[in-house]
Amino acid sequence: MGAPAAYASLDEKPTGGGRGDAYVETRLLFGTERPDGGPDVTDRQFMSFVDREVTPRFPEGLTVHTGRGQWRDTHGTVERERSYELVLLYPEASAAARDGQVERIREAYVRAYGQEAVARLDDRLSVDF
Repeated sequence: MGAPAAYASLDEKPTGGGRGDAYVETRLLFGTERPDGGPDVTDRQFMSFVDREVTPRFPEGLTVHTGRGQWRDTHGTVERERSYELVLLYPEASAAARDGQVERIREAYVRAYGQEAVARLDDRLSVDF
């Protein structure tokens, strides 16, 4: 399996003032409503998922934002739901290795909570800690 199409934009150097190191920011968008009509994913369930599936793969750190989102499902219905945005930062040099870890997180959430998809966005940044 090749790298996601998002990596096509990572061939260029990051823009900005030149401060920091080359990093990749991956954002994952998780819905909480279940297409089968089951109960919504709770905050407790989501944070347990993060502890179980994300933290072991990205122990360096992560950020979780809560929000409200909407998207059109496979039946053409616009779904509005509580959602989570997970932000991961990792060195660009490790992007190929981290790709598989990110994909396993997405697959685990889809399986665990009966979701149609988990959206993924990748961007290249200059990061200074």
